[in-house]
Amino acid sequence: MNIVRSFSALIFASLVTCSSAQAEKRVALVIGNSAYKNTLRLTNPVNDATLVGDMFKKSGFDAVDVKTDLNASEMRRTLRDFAGRVRDADMAVIYYAGHGIELDGNNYLIPTDAMLETDGDVLDEAVALDRALFAVEPAKRLRLVILDACRDNPFAKTMKRMVASRAIGRGLAKVEPTSPNTMIAFAAKAGSTASDGDSRNSPFARALVEHLPKPGLDLRKAFGFVRDDVLKNTGNRQEPYVYGSLGGDDVPLVQAKPAAVAGPQANPQDSVRRDYELALQAGLREAWEAFLQTYPDGFYANLARVQLKKIAAEEDRAQATEKARLAEQEKVKLAADRAQKAELEKAAAAAKVAEDARIAAERHKQAEQAKAEAAERERKAAEAAAAKTLAEKQAIEKAAAEAAAKQAAEKQAIDAESKKVAALSPPPSTPPSVDLSRSVQLELRRVGCMKAEANANWGETAQRSLTLFNKYAGTKFDAKLANVDVLDALKAKPGRVCPLVCEHGFRADGDACAKITCRAGYRVNDDNECDKTPEKKPVARRDDVQRRDSDRQQKEASPAGQQARSSGQVICNSAGCRPVRSGCRLVTPTAGPGTGGAGAGVAGQNAVEVCN
Repeated sequence: MNIVRSFSALIFASLVTCSSAQAEKRVALVIGNSAYKNTLRLTNPVNDATLVGDMFKKSGFDAVDVKTDLNASEMRRTLRDFAGRVRDADMAVIYYAGHGIELDGNNYLIPTDAMLETDGDVLDEAVALDRALFAVEPAKRLRLVILDACRDNPFAKTMKRMVASRAIGRGLAKVEPTSPNTMIAFAAKAGSTASDGDSRNSPFARALVEHLPKPGLDLRKAFGFVRDDVLKNTGNRQEPYVYGSLGGDDVPLVQAKPAAVAGPQANPQDSVRRDYELALQAGLREAWEAFLQTYPDGFYANLARVQLKKIAAEEDRAQATEKARLAEQEKVKLAADRAQKAELEKAAAAAKVAEDARIAAERHKQAEQAKAEAAERERKAAEAAAAKTLAEKQAIEKAAAEAAAKQAAEKQAIDAESKKVAALSPPPSTPPSVDLSRSVQLELRRVGCMKAEANANWGETAQRSLTLFNKYAGTKFDAKLANVDVLDALKAKPGRVCPLVCEHGFRADGDACAKITCRAGYRVNDDNECDKTPEKKPVARRDDVQRRDSDRQQKEASPAGQQARSSGQVICNSAGCRPVRSGCRLVTPTAGPGTGGAGAGVAGQNAVEVCN
């Protein structure tokens, strides 16, 4: 048994060594179609194909084929030849730049000689995307198709529709790969179009060359960075999209170079994890025992012991099952030989005991299986958390490095610009003191800090104005004198610095105060706003109150009965006025007795009161 275990350990170590030392075979096919014969020529696909092909070559791909301006037969032959090279490859990549079209939910790549006069011609003159997926199908680890073919297609606008309900989409249609470890990257999301770019290369091609060849960078994260760059460079008008999925392990296009000395980001558990996964694939007791001999302690050692318990439970179950089978055979044999009843009962009891043992072993095996599965889930969760922490740390370090580089570049640009301005600017001339004082006052008037006219004297008005300028401009010049620095600071202000202050009833209008005019019925309030004029209420005056009090006192002084019986006539003399007594009337001497006066309300001093 020790010899077997040692031999298993040797095989396990050999598997680990070969797995780490074996290099992956990577092949790539790059196609760029620009010179279309029956529609407008595209500018960038050939340039993009050259750029991406150089990127694959510099990344160490074993075979890179760059083809440009292919017709239909050449494209089909190229894809067929490439499929032959993919058979023994671990990673296969196809990049296509040019026109593409979507017909009834299927995507097609358009060769340079396509005419596409009708929608039915697409099936004959174009190359289906499935043909490219078929070419990369034999790859063992990664199958990647990159399509920079989402441009606005001119054929779709001119072709005739053989069936009115047939759909010809804008851009390319959504694709869900059926093969595992397959990814399809679009330059723009399904149903939208991509930009050919204003420069030599498209925004999508430039982003691919920037991020895909980064050593050790997982493809999913690399395409995420590509998406961010394209969105930024196109003003959020173009969003790349990736269809398909990969497994839990990182799949970089370029493997990270092993460091001579493990850096601070190296994970010492990577080799232990790889050996653990190899032992897990073997699933044998010998493999786990060899693993524990190499790694007797740690997280993965505990997981290996759980797997050993699982295997032991399976062995116990198998032994119990075999014992139950043999007991059942013995029971049948005794029954066939017409054994005695006691022997049959004994055999039946033994068979029952064996069956109970088998059931117990089966339950034990299930319990150990559940423990092993739980331990495996914990392992994957722990590895995912460690990977996430490492990725976050790398992202923070990268952001800090980029920010520092950007700050240094900005500082260098500012220093260079300052030197350039200093070299071009003539040395300032110092004006005479009289002209300097007047120039400073003129600038103070221009920025709105001085209202008085400028003169040659630097007096209190000019000093107050400079103090006001210091307040609103945030400067600290000495207000007692005018110098060149003050003049330069004032000239550097393009417009008003001190606020314009207007009196009540005026508001600021540019650099002047304009009178506030309200419409009829409104007036200017304390806040310099138009309010409705309030209505005036009558006000009692002092002379009116005195007249009412005098009349009231006079009425109160006259007898109540006389007031009631008065005829309403009043006689006046030097002593004052009073009502005519009851039974009397007023007679004017010139009218004669019995005439005139009776109807008069008030008589003069010549009237005579005549009583019956």
